[in-house]
Amino acid sequence: CLPANQERFANGKLVTVQFHPSAQVVMTAGHDRSVSLFQVKSFNLNPKIQSIYLESFPIYKARFSVDGEQVIATGTHHSMFFVYDMIAGSVIPIRKVRGVEEKFLRNFELSPDGSFMLLIGTSGYLHLLSMKTKELISTMKVNGRCTASAFTPDSSKIYSYSKEGEVFIWDVRSRKCLHKFEDEGSLEGKCIAVSKNNQYVACGSSSGVVNLYTTDVCLKENHPKPVKAIMNLVTSATCVTFNPTTEILAVASRDTDEAVKLV
Repeated sequence: CLPANQERFANGKLVTVQFHPSAQVVMTAGHDRSVSLFQVKSFNLNPKIQSIYLESFPIYKARFSVDGEQVIATGTHHSMFFVYDMIAGSVIPIRKVRGVEEKFLRNFELSPDGSFMLLIGTSGYLHLLSMKTKELISTMKVNGRCTASAFTPDSSKIYSYSKEGEVFIWDVRSRKCLHKFEDEGSLEGKCIAVSKNNQYVACGSSSGVVNLYTTDVCLKENHPKPVKAIMNLVTSATCVTFNPTTEILAVASRDTDEAVKLV
């Protein structure tokens, strides 16, 4: 296949590449302050649909909403974020979320049912927003600093991974912490993923080790044993993700070239 974005290569580092949930479209976004959409047509033809330029806003992360009608984009050093409404063709700046006092808003997650947006703040704060109104519902807090979070497939729970290597499991409805466990051997938590069938949780740490757990032991034990410890990465694990049928786990490190393994 030729590059998906060959009709418009980015002038800076790409931070996001994501397929649209229902259309034959791929999105790229990055440090060149732009979000681009390409139609996925064939192996050698992916025409550009459009590019949106966000002035003085290098993008940290961008995601399609679950219904595919919006793109949410956060910046590398901003407390605001943008919503691109693809139906109306308008870019809406969300300058301030009332009740959220954060200098920078970078990392976020969207719930699979399309109801919630979770902003991962500093000092361990997690801000749960309504996806519809972008207003604050509630704030939760982990001990230490939260580096990554993931919703369960039914959107009922959130797994939050702290820099100190602890994983906190939250009930979305009550916003109470149901359980917490220590990720075995983790010096610093980096990334976390829950499989689509809710069977597994993968935790990637700064040592490059990715621990794979079954969700039932995560909810019961404080020091669960991983089903498997994946040692293939030699630099910090910065991305873990399951394929839709839970047969493959991708583990990757952005600290070195070509550090992607499929398990």
